[in-house]
Amino acid sequence: MSMEINNEKMSESLVPSDNESDNNDISDSRVFDDSKIAKLNGIRNQGLNPYPHKFEKNGDICDIQKKFDDFEKNEGLTVRTAGRLYNIRRLGKMIFADLGDQGGRIQVTLRKGNLPDEDFETFKTLVDSGDIVGVQGELFRTKRGENSISVSEFFLLSKSLCALPEKFHGLKDIETRYRKRYLDLIVNADKREIFVMRSKLISEIRRYLSDREFLEFETPILQNVYGGANARPFTTFHNCLGQKLFLRIAPELYLKRLVVGGYEKVFEISKNFRNEDIDTTHNPEFTMIEVYEAYRDYNDMMDLTEGLISELVFKLTGSYEVKMGENTLNLHTPWKRISMEDALKEYAGLDVFAHSLEELKQIAIENRIEDYEKANTYGEFLALLFEGLVEDKLINPTFIYDFPVENSPLAKNHRSKEGFVERFELFLNGWELANGYSELNDPLEQEKRFEEQDKKRKLGDLEAQTIDYDFVNALGYGMPPTGGMGLGIDRLTMIFSGLESIKEVILFPQMKRED
Repeated sequence: MSMEINNEKMSESLVPSDNESDNNDISDSRVFDDSKIAKLNGIRNQGLNPYPHKFEKNGDICDIQKKFDDFEKNEGLTVRTAGRLYNIRRLGKMIFADLGDQGGRIQVTLRKGNLPDEDFETFKTLVDSGDIVGVQGELFRTKRGENSISVSEFFLLSKSLCALPEKFHGLKDIETRYRKRYLDLIVNADKREIFVMRSKLISEIRRYLSDREFLEFETPILQNVYGGANARPFTTFHNCLGQKLFLRIAPELYLKRLVVGGYEKVFEISKNFRNEDIDTTHNPEFTMIEVYEAYRDYNDMMDLTEGLISELVFKLTGSYEVKMGENTLNLHTPWKRISMEDALKEYAGLDVFAHSLEELKQIAIENRIEDYEKANTYGEFLALLFEGLVEDKLINPTFIYDFPVENSPLAKNHRSKEGFVERFELFLNGWELANGYSELNDPLEQEKRFEEQDKKRKLGDLEAQTIDYDFVNALGYGMPPTGGMGLGIDRLTMIFSGLESIKEVILFPQMKRED
């Protein structure tokens, strides 16, 4: 279909109709529990506010649990804390419950006589698992030795109107966990730890680069021309400007503009958007970091990548070894480095340049490698056969370097190998984790590469890059020799957490609408 659509029609086509706006997921329908609503009304009928504005704590549950390390000193100490109630057990004049916050859980006990009768009855009849409460009471240990708080006052802070999953089975349905991540986090404490790990990982990346005098910048998410990777973009429309825009697929071309402008060490932790398949290692919205350093090349970027990840894994896990399914990954440095050509020889026993193009086509067909018909040169077959025959064998960290020029439009020509560029990819657990170049800074060569990509795009390659003439003009003002690297934060979190699905490390992954 022609893209020459007038602005008014384009604008209308991209604005949801009333029917589309109302076409919510089934998961968006209200799931309030009628019995809980009745209890909410009972609380209000007593003149109590079920949603107060504030509550002062004198300690988190993790801090309180530490006080039991010196129980003789702290027995009977009065504490004041808050959290969500789990697993309430009502036993006549005694009520036991688990109180949980971000850092842990502790048992709370309510004994009739230790607090006013009306408060005890309110808790007994109107408070449920899932409610958020504040408590004040003294530290003690039960006869079984369980750390507990004997409650003398409780405060309802938020009445839950939705029932938590049944205690013994919990929330195990994977699709429900992803669609209702808030519920997953409420009931599965181990899942919360994944995102604690992710948060710390991002903080440590920033610290590592800041210590080395890199500056963090933010570049546009809405772009006139998408570029920086081979990917199909998401499109949108800006009503005020009257023009089509693209969600960025990478921050690369803008960060390199900053290098042109005089910043020598830059990075961005960016959300990128690629209109591609969803599987265990791909999500259309994902997070990565890109780093650029002037006067460096791809060898320096391999050193930076290796140093960053090896320091991160030890700092966050306490070990250089990570368990992934049946494999134990060893991230001790130094890591293996091998050219793409030699990797194909070592892992697949195949010397690409010892065969004719027709023979390479037959090898691809025999190994059921997709898209073989798109390969027409030795360089294209090298990349295709490497992907199909070698990638999944690279379990421990391995840098694959020296790529064919055909699939690397932004990398500098190799200084000694005709037809190759100075590019690397880092593989771990059979996944691509990082990608880096000696950056192309010849404006005429960059324009030529863009034009070759644009020809592929016009012939139907939806992932080929477009021509960004403003970037070419930026290079025309002069960019110093520069090394660049991009690292996938989602996949790195998967590695550190020993997880096989990217949806486990993205808080709210893209899901198909429920019909």
